[in-house]
Amino acid sequence: MRYLPLTPDDRDAMLAAIGAKSIDDLFVDVPQAARRDGFVDLPRVAGELEVERALSAMAGKNATAGTVPFFCGAGAYKHHVPATVDHVIQRSEFLTSYTPYQPEIAQGTLQYLYEFQTQVANLTGMEVANASLYDGSTAMAEGVLMATRVTRRNKAVISGGVHPHYVKATETVVHAVGVETEALTAAVDAEDAVIAAIDKNTACVVVQTPNVFGTATDVTKIAEAAHAAGALLIVVVTEAVSMGLLKSPGEMGADIVAAEGQSIGNALNFGGPYIGLFATREKLLRQTPGRYCGETVDADGRRGFVLTLSTREQHIRRDKATSNICTNSGLCCLAFSIHMSLLGETGLRQMALLNHEKAVATRDALAAIPGVEILTPRFFNEFAVKLPKNAADVVQTLADHHILAGVPYSRLAPEAGLDDVLLVAATETTLDADIKILAASLAKVLAA
Repeated sequence: MRYLPLTPDDRDAMLAAIGAKSIDDLFVDVPQAARRDGFVDLPRVAGELEVERALSAMAGKNATAGTVPFFCGAGAYKHHVPATVDHVIQRSEFLTSYTPYQPEIAQGTLQYLYEFQTQVANLTGMEVANASLYDGSTAMAEGVLMATRVTRRNKAVISGGVHPHYVKATETVVHAVGVETEALTAAVDAEDAVIAAIDKNTACVVVQTPNVFGTATDVTKIAEAAHAAGALLIVVVTEAVSMGLLKSPGEMGADIVAAEGQSIGNALNFGGPYIGLFATREKLLRQTPGRYCGETVDADGRRGFVLTLSTREQHIRRDKATSNICTNSGLCCLAFSIHMSLLGETGLRQMALLNHEKAVATRDALAAIPGVEILTPRFFNEFAVKLPKNAADVVQTLADHHILAGVPYSRLAPEAGLDDVLLVAATETTLDADIKILAASLAKVLAA
């Protein structure tokens, strides 16, 4: 294929068509402080060994999750991923960027999607699950759109415990088609406010458990209130491992589950790619976004797999499509499925128990520090603490000493005014020595 670069006239025509004056106008949402002027200081010409050494030295300046005490979560969690997962996903049968439109040549891909759907349905306690979406936040957005189609209403009530980034991603998507959202004030544990916000125009209620502050809540009463008002309940889960220990969303009356599956089989990956889990009730099957893989038999009666429901704009009339999402992060989906197969039901529960034990030990260590207040009343592997100092400043001071102490809530929602709140997460990868280092170092910083 010949390379045909754009001419300046081509670029001008494209910018004029979208109403931008220059290329820089396309990056106005990126803060000026985060932009780089000029080129990265790299050698223009060097041998492979020199380049490898130079880049390794640059990468060595980072404090990575695997090299320092690490207590960050807030939607992205560090878990142990067995080497088997990476080995299997790199087999040539799976390692492809292409999507499985042709069942006659993609039986392996279609079968693992079928297994994945079964695993997600069992994990969430729901009747059906699709072949995944882009990530947890866009899965929540698709859930809201689906609820408006089902109820023919136009308003979503969003709990103050939902991750602020999920809220913003959802509002970006649904406001574009005229759906109204009522996002409640950030709250560590105030699900009663959700019930009070439900009215006759509510299409869905969106709650998260464990929520962004780590609070684990039985949302059965919210489900009952939503259903009594003719609305659907969407349960968001950002830490999929929690479902190995806590009551499932399906058992609590969820109509739709939108979850992030990164915790199982996938690394932190600098924030992505991740894997969106989406499950619902069978009666709502045909309103689901994305696609389903189903089991069938061929003309000779042999077992096979096909895409059975693909209500996307590529497959049906655009105005009838239930989703425009074209990416399901297939390799992340496969990694999830392999890890789930390795764990099994017992292994997942043991992993979840270990997470909770590590979090309790971390909570106990921090609670003993003068000035530290534990805010989260009940949690799985993450909780919020109130510090006597600005949380972002404390985190930066500890990071300078190679300790990643957590995520300041102000980083997720600067406008919330919770500058002294720190989110702390522990997983099965947290060592007892890490907890001691965190507690001792935090005590010194707060006492200074």
